[in-house]
Amino acid sequence: MKREEIVAAAESYWDANRDAIVADIAKLVEIPSTEDLAAAAPGAPYGPGPAQALAKALEIAEGMGFSATNCEGHVGFADLPGDTETQIGIIGHMDVVPAGPGWTFEPFQVTEKDGFLMGRGCLDDKGPSMVALHAVKCLEGLNVARPYTVRFIFGANEETSMADVTYYRERYADPAFLFTPDADFPVCYGEKGGFDGRITSPTIIDPVILEFDGGGATNAVPGSATALVRGDIDALPQADRLTIAGLGDGLVRITAEGVTAHAAWPERGMSAIKLIVDYLLENGLCNQQEREFLELDQKLVSATDGSGVGIATADEYFGPLTVVGGTIHIDNCHLIQTMDSRFPTSITADEIIAAMTKLTDAIGGTFENTLLMEPFLVKPDDKEIQVLQDAFQFVTGDTEHKPFTIGGGTYAREFAKGASFGVNMPWIENPQWVGGEHGPDEGVSEELLKTSFVIYVLALAELQALDLN
Repeated sequence: MKREEIVAAAESYWDANRDAIVADIAKLVEIPSTEDLAAAAPGAPYGPGPAQALAKALEIAEGMGFSATNCEGHVGFADLPGDTETQIGIIGHMDVVPAGPGWTFEPFQVTEKDGFLMGRGCLDDKGPSMVALHAVKCLEGLNVARPYTVRFIFGANEETSMADVTYYRERYADPAFLFTPDADFPVCYGEKGGFDGRITSPTIIDPVILEFDGGGATNAVPGSATALVRGDIDALPQADRLTIAGLGDGLVRITAEGVTAHAAWPERGMSAIKLIVDYLLENGLCNQQEREFLELDQKLVSATDGSGVGIATADEYFGPLTVVGGTIHIDNCHLIQTMDSRFPTSITADEIIAAMTKLTDAIGGTFENTLLMEPFLVKPDDKEIQVLQDAFQFVTGDTEHKPFTIGGGTYAREFAKGASFGVNMPWIENPQWVGGEHGPDEGVSEELLKTSFVIYVLALAELQALDLN
């Protein structure tokens, strides 16, 4: 079939099956599939929600005529057989982050409004996964050669530890090439390394800072923070984005309102921890031990390129390193600050550890590396990357946007050869009432889903024409 014929067939499939696709998305969104390890059980290793969503996705795949396998609740897959056992893979995830506050729509229900589907998972990643699964079904009906089996892998633990992929890869061979519909178009060919750490102060004697809590996740710029300190409320100034309140008995509550942002794009946020750290230092609300810790912390949270702590660097594929101080708290008279860094190929984890340990040693504290993912890279001129890019360009007519790398982490990095491929087109602005992934009022444009579907059908057909052996 010619490209134009494949695109026309895909558009016809969408028009005929639009209601079924939305219904499949709704079946999954209705399941609050957040990790709950306290309720883990055989067949539900990440809790009942992820297991239920995984089972429902496999049921949908079986209803479309695919052979489906549930791997003890960790992960599942559905196959469209080809002439050989060599596989083209697609992977999406059925787990979601918690709904969180601030919703005006029902989070675990698909609401259709003005051409958008609203609900937790509509964008990340239940909606795109169902669109891609239907693309496989559409491919089955096309008059194109299928030398390769298409395997759709359904994950259940992407939002936390990706233990589902570890389980899968211990038991099954990687596809020859794989993509995940869990990022942006046109195509992402590389992901920065991921490095998490924990900075711990020495035991604080006779503290001035009695409480300090900020941030909700290591991998995000903290949007809120609060501290309880000993101080004279009458001697303390008010400050922008801070609320300073006297509680009596020489106690002062300081509350900060920043702007949260994903650690992959820290420049979009404003650290609430930084706001409080700066205020405490400027107004002497700390003893000497606390001051030394806060001055170190200030270096971390004040420069998202890592220059404050001596780890700034960049390379030709990924650009600059980024770093955020995600959370802070006090535990047993120790101040504890977490950090998240997304690093390029021009620095190693050992070099980051050495730089941070030098700083913590100087104040009598400690530094611990708590998570490490090495950079993942498939060169942009790779033949599979070019097929994905060409499919995007042909369907959209967009020649402006080129293959790129990201600081976030997707399933693609966990496999020998892969890419993330849509569905977002971040250059298209949504209405203000439509939120993004991980936030309140998560939503996705139906038109975007349809365009993505057509792109996926064309890309799958043209991947089948490559020599993948």
